[in-house]
Amino acid sequence: MKTTKRENKSGTVRYLHLAHNEWDPVKGRAVPKVLYTFGREDNLDRDGVKRLVASLSRLLEPGEALTATAASDLEFVSSVPFGGAYVLDHLWRQLKIDQIVTRVGQPKRGRHRDMTATERVLFALVANRALAPSSKLAAADWITHDVHIDGLDKIGEQPCYRAMDWLHEVTDDLEKQVFDEVANLLNLEVDLLFFDTTSTYFELAEPDEPVARDDTGRQSDTDRANDRANDRANGDRADGEANTAGFRTYGKSKDSRDDLPQIVIGMAVTRDGIPVRCWSWPGNASDQVVIRQVKDEMRDWTLSKIVWVTDRGFSSEENRRYLRRGDHAYISGEKLRSGSPQVKAALSRQGRYTEITQNMRVKQVRISDTDRFVICHNPEAADRDRHMRAQLIAQLSDVIADTDKLSDFKRGELRGKIADKPGLNRYLRTTPAGKLRIDHAKIKTEENLDGKYLLRCSDPHLSAEDIALGYKQLLEVERGWRDMKQIIDLRPVYHRLEERIRAHVILCWLALLLIRIVETQTGTTWTHTRRELDRLHLGTFTGPAGMFQQVTALTRPQRDLLTKLEIPAPKQVITLQPAPR
Repeated sequence: MKTTKRENKSGTVRYLHLAHNEWDPVKGRAVPKVLYTFGREDNLDRDGVKRLVASLSRLLEPGEALTATAASDLEFVSSVPFGGAYVLDHLWRQLKIDQIVTRVGQPKRGRHRDMTATERVLFALVANRALAPSSKLAAADWITHDVHIDGLDKIGEQPCYRAMDWLHEVTDDLEKQVFDEVANLLNLEVDLLFFDTTSTYFELAEPDEPVARDDTGRQSDTDRANDRANDRANGDRADGEANTAGFRTYGKSKDSRDDLPQIVIGMAVTRDGIPVRCWSWPGNASDQVVIRQVKDEMRDWTLSKIVWVTDRGFSSEENRRYLRRGDHAYISGEKLRSGSPQVKAALSRQGRYTEITQNMRVKQVRISDTDRFVICHNPEAADRDRHMRAQLIAQLSDVIADTDKLSDFKRGELRGKIADKPGLNRYLRTTPAGKLRIDHAKIKTEENLDGKYLLRCSDPHLSAEDIALGYKQLLEVERGWRDMKQIIDLRPVYHRLEERIRAHVILCWLALLLIRIVETQTGTTWTHTRRELDRLHLGTFTGPAGMFQQVTALTRPQRDLLTKLEIPAPKQVITLQPAPR
């Protein structure tokens, strides 16, 4: 580039030229030859210059073009994934969780608290569960070095713990207000509410020490706990002493780890898979009891009429009666092999099936004034049941072949081994003489149950088709548990205090909520979306003018995802810090 000056009435005017030095043998030196004139410097067509540079860069290899166009004194410092946290942060603000945190975090009396830092730390922990789940110590390092969180450059471990302690204190208010915003954003229909529980275990040698608890599984207040302790010291049995338990304690594990202490977690989900609310109980909590607490606490949210959808573990008569209160209704699974008179009557009732989908037929049976039964039959599942039963019977036949020749003691020993295998034991009978035989009557009974499951409903207005399809959507809760444990990494839980464990569960629930919103609005899985968004990076550069951070160019898939989520494209330059003078 060559600059020339010219004086006129207004002063000195500078002109820019593209020149090439050529050797002049006469003058004995290089002489610039003007190839193109860009005109006055103050009227330079900068867009035209950019187009020219881009056009010339196409003649070079990509690496050569980058080297040629970058300033020689500009240093590339670092690059971190940007897209995932950017999208989650926008959804966080769309749900107004940043404002909710500020509202519920203020003390009722005393000095006003600045909740900005707490809100940013809380979002960062939720983003960590969704993007790179880890312990809180590792999460603090991830926030500081491996991601860009708007408004939070670096953080230590202790602020994470303080944010979790605050979250535990305000969980009830936070969940209610977050649900209100989710319902407004997605126009949720909360006519069917699905509920289920799971458990998560801890690698502990011993469970927690028992403490006094109220009916919700939370620790009782100090005065009540002291009263119970005094009663026990005086030899009296305190009322409700059966509620004394540690938080991490032994119970019926849904992960097949009865040998380890655990906690029980419950979740209510809409028909679209949006998690509405989450609960935590001690590890010995019973499904038959917790559903009543869940209904009472959801009643306080003043929702319209709800049909509760629950699995077979919640279908006791007392629970069904409880769920009908307040103009609510229920759809619950029934145990086909319970042997109750109502179940037997429903299964023996004659009638035609109505096909509602390619692999689903239903038949409605009315047994009482309050309940209706719907028998669902899946032909494909029936074929699987027949195949599995044939394999089990063949295996059992091989096991008991020639056992008549064994002594009574040996047959009894074999009978005990078979009893430990429910699949084989179901089809085994013992004669009065102690001989082992195939139970053909049991086989015939099981043939009548192939591919069937039984539903009970108290709503008189729902059709049999709606009942069957509604119950089938209970799989959304199971999908939520699967994502909690495999994507968000609910376990392992790196905490010892009960308050921190409960807060950890709420962080996982908030992460699952944001994930489900992304999946609902984009129509794709979070795993695919996260992988695509993680390719959007934020680079940091330094030079004589200072430091700046720039986002990589959006790809077509990334732009499509942002459009579906109604999130604006990020600014190309995120921060610009001039060098100190």
